[in-house]
Amino acid sequence: MIRVLVADDHPVVRQGLVALLESLEEFSVVAVASNGHEAIREAVLHRPDVALLDLQMPGLDGFAAIRELARVAPGVGVCVLTMHEDDDSVFTAVRAGARGYLLKGAEQEDIARAVRAVARGEALLAPEVAGRVLGRLADPPAAPFPQLTPRELEILDHVAAGRPTADIARALGLSVKTVGNNVSNVLAKLGLADRAQAAVVARDAGLGRR
Repeated sequence: MIRVLVADDHPVVRQGLVALLESLEEFSVVAVASNGHEAIREAVLHRPDVALLDLQMPGLDGFAAIRELARVAPGVGVCVLTMHEDDDSVFTAVRAGARGYLLKGAEQEDIARAVRAVARGEALLAPEVAGRVLGRLADPPAAPFPQLTPRELEILDHVAAGRPTADIARALGLSVKTVGNNVSNVLAKLGLADRAQAAVVARDAGLGRR
């Protein structure tokens, strides 16, 4: 029996997924959630084999929920079921820890197959996105944030690693003021609110891993 958590903010979608899974003998829906916070709480409480969740949810979105689940319930496999098929959504979800990625409107058997695969520790992507993912993996990765100068990108890399301004200044031989000015430029160019948001965005792009 594969134990499943269903998380989606639309009641009709939730009920439909529960009915779909419960109609198959091998699945048991052990919890439902309407937002990311509830999904994390229910996952910790019930320890399902798979969390089937949407990306667009109130409070805590699916991307943040996937990251938090990887931290507090690493044994729970995550399968995304969403309407978003753009590359950024797919790659951000996969980097956050999702092993399955399906688009809403998928057939019952496609959903069941993906949940089975994730429960086994395998990965399964919707055909609509799998080809693009493989294509991007085959191509040399483009440099992230081309609108930034090399110095700004270097400083953003340190920000993504969680280093405070004074440490960055010492590491690069710059003044604290210069580092602060560069951070302000980065926030303005990327349309971000603060350093914390910049760190999250940068880590999603692969920075901060040195």
